Amino acid sequence: MDLKGEQNKQDKRQIEEYKKHPMINFADSINRSMIGDLGALSKGGCLTKVIITVIIIGVLFILSRCS
Repeated sequence: MDLKGEQNKQDKRQIEEYKKHPMINFADSINRSMIGDLGALSKGGCLTKVIITVIIIGVLFILSRCS
């Protein structure tokens, strides 16, 4: 089966699950708003990944100097 067909099956399964348990969607939304979606950072382009890497290295450098 192709990738698109598998994605459609997964989407349909998720929609059915949301219909059975409507509060799951609400809970997922609340969790993502509080924690954030880290997957969105990894989906970015090359420039986004470079910027995130520089920020992480900078934070680690500052923390190592402060302690």
